[in-house]
Amino acid sequence: MDLKNIHKFEVNSEESFVSIQKSLVKKIRLINRFKEEIKLCAGIDLAYWEKGEEHYAVCCIVVINYKTKKEVEKVYSYGKINVPYVAGFLAFRELPLIVEAAKKLTLEPDIFIFDGNGYLHFNHMGIATHASFFLNKPTIGVAKSYLKIGGVDFNMPQNDEGSYNDIVIKGEVYGRVLRTRKDVKPIFISCGNYIDLETCTNIVSELVNKESRLPIPVRLADLETHIMRNELKELI
Repeated sequence: MDLKNIHKFEVNSEESFVSIQKSLVKKIRLINRFKEEIKLCAGIDLAYWEKGEEHYAVCCIVVINYKTKKEVEKVYSYGKINVPYVAGFLAFRELPLIVEAAKKLTLEPDIFIFDGNGYLHFNHMGIATHASFFLNKPTIGVAKSYLKIGGVDFNMPQNDEGSYNDIVIKGEVYGRVLRTRKDVKPIFISCGNYIDLETCTNIVSELVNKESRLPIPVRLADLETHIMRNELKELI
């Protein structure tokens, strides 16, 4: 993994958060950056717990073969969370553990999918977008719930598999609400970076099966975080 050290993590003021986001947003490129066909795809998720007044989290990355959909590698990192939760600035809280977990990968995913938003963010800097600069790979954000921006609601897609509506705010497409299966709640897709929205939609749709509305690597990462949290809570 060709990880990049984009900025320091020792920032804990909202003013610093905003400044960093604004400096990075100029570098977002919503165009595909794939040298070859996709072979490996990774899902990333985190789970939190508390011990006394201290907060901890574990980050799990699960890599699958894009064609076979089989798991080929999984890694994790964990530690104390020192950055308080501030809506819209989740990346500053989670990125240290994401980067530490990514360092442990022996395989190099072609793309990373996050349980969270990317371009669908008031500063276009959701976790999937922000993390892309460190991972130096195309990223996709997939959220289970809608982050309302500027008071704009989304239009529910038809109740058919593959139906979607773009989320347009002030004339700009921020993301897409997608129905992955009939009679199942939709998910909210947005580009992270180095990829376009049509490709995001195609990849996510390809990676959804009957077990969940979420793409396989994200679902596996979510399951793994719960397993690891239960184990680590007994150790810390």
